[in-house]
Amino acid sequence: MPSPSDRAPSSPERMPSPPGRAPSPDRAEDGPRARGCEERGFFTLEEVLGLPGCPGIDDLRGRRLAVVECGHAIPCDPCQWACPTGAITIGDDITALPVLDPARCDGCGTCQPVCPGLAIFLVDMRRDDGRAEVWLPHEFLPVPQKGETVLVRDRAGTVVGEGEVRRVRRGARLDRTTIVHVLVPEELAMVARAIEAPR
Repeated sequence: MPSPSDRAPSSPERMPSPPGRAPSPDRAEDGPRARGCEERGFFTLEEVLGLPGCPGIDDLRGRRLAVVECGHAIPCDPCQWACPTGAITIGDDITALPVLDPARCDGCGTCQPVCPGLAIFLVDMRRDDGRAEVWLPHEFLPVPQKGETVLVRDRAGTVVGEGEVRRVRRGARLDRTTIVHVLVPEELAMVARAIEAPR
């Protein structure tokens, strides 16, 4: 049995910034965006676009990028440690909001399955057919199959259109989170956040 001196300290200790990464500025307070989310139950697109984890639309048109829709000051940082390029930083204050550096993000998606809040999406708007590809975490049954048409839902759960499943990834390497790649009309790239598979 551990002695009292062997136990973890009663007050949380700050984790250092990952090697080679600057500490993030103090952003630990929930702001109006988070309060609006708590009242409604979801973030609006305008609120998401103002989060430090959201790249600009011009950045999204250039390449596939992570969109970190985390707007609450909670003790969570696995995305920071999972990112192989250092594009996501939280810093020494584990309750600070994640900051995405679009210039460092290579769109690999390593951050997505480690997010316990399923708050990371990958968006790729480089296609020339009027569609965008969105990578969505999906933890419901049935799991859609490649080529299926699915209903696309926004952050509020409202059906906003249909999408085509391009790829489905599953497995222990993804922390048992299914990642579904869905083609949606480009105007839904920053709106589509969930799907409903056919039964």
